Amino acid sequence: MKQDLEEHGFVVVKDVFQAKQVDNILKIIGRVDISNPVFRKSKELFAIRQFFKQIPEVVDAVMQPGLKHIIHEIAGSDYFIVKSIYFDKPSTSNWFVSWHQDLTISVDKKINVTGFGPWTVKEGQFAVQPPLAILEDNFTIRVHLDDTTKENGALKVIPQSHLKAIYRAETIDWQKEREIDCEVPMGGIMIMKPLLLHSSGRTTNNESRRVIHIEFSRSELPVGLQWAELVPRQLAGEI
Repeated sequence: MKQDLEEHGFVVVKDVFQAKQVDNILKIIGRVDISNPVFRKSKELFAIRQFFKQIPEVVDAVMQPGLKHIIHEIAGSDYFIVKSIYFDKPSTSNWFVSWHQDLTISVDKKINVTGFGPWTVKEGQFAVQPPLAILEDNFTIRVHLDDTTKENGALKVIPQSHLKAIYRAETIDWQKEREIDCEVPMGGIMIMKPLLLHSSGRTTNNESRRVIHIEFSRSELPVGLQWAELVPRQLAGEI
């Protein structure tokens, strides 16, 4: 897994969560008051940003021993959680995401720090592009709560694009690059590097796609700047 992640920028691992574990996660989410203004809800997409912060009781259900073991195998014990989002792409959704890299991190405030920028703010959440070394070192895990296929918006990726630093979508050379559909069964996970170029298409089979997106880092930020959603080790358990 570690070799595939470093070489290709992603890896899919099946059967990390049993069906009853997925059901338990969905039951916890189902008890949430979705009128909370920090939740994004439309006919195209439902999203809970700062997922672990908003629903702390779901942390143990997601960060179960099997997932922690995989994290330890690919990354050791130095990493901590810095961002989590729950996505629910409904069966009737026409939502799609164009080719991009994940170039920003979420932080608590905007300050002038060398190497950090440009900045954005959305719904009170500050995001900034950090130095390239941080992005190259971070990784993301996507926990799939439904069978995800190319018919309901599975991620498309360009293997090894994470090795090319900042790679703008408009400069993709399709004579040299190839895209892969990352289909993941329910209970499986996808591990990926933030700099991996990825996109997703519209749903065409009337099946939902529910995913938990978790970002990990081991980078300490400059004095005065903090991760917006740092999940303490004692809450997420030792990784």
